[in-house]
Amino acid sequence: MRIEIKGRNGATVDDEIRDRIGKRFAKIGRQVSPLAELEVELYEERNPSIKESQVAEATLHLKGITLRAGDRAETMVHAINLVEEELFRQVKRHREKRRKRREAAKVSPRVGTA
Repeated sequence: MRIEIKGRNGATVDDEIRDRIGKRFAKIGRQVSPLAELEVELYEERNPSIKESQVAEATLHLKGITLRAGDRAETMVHAINLVEEELFRQVKRHREKRRKRREAAKVSPRVGTA
């Protein structure tokens, strides 16, 4: 899985954050195709009235479907963890749907009408 990390609105993406993202999203990488592309976007809300100002958004491009997750927290590390958990749930759900469709097709093959 290819990972692209972007920082917006002055959010710095240093090596520590890149390593953390690589480790956290490795679990998802084992579940999807090696051709999948993951885009992680990190930014900070500049409004002082927003307590949870650190925002992380992830977009996973798979064959035929795109999964998105976004979350905010007080620290960037926590926001990244929340996004990874949300995206993992979506990937797991998508895999289960595909598996059920395959099993249903094996059990009852479609009969052509013509």
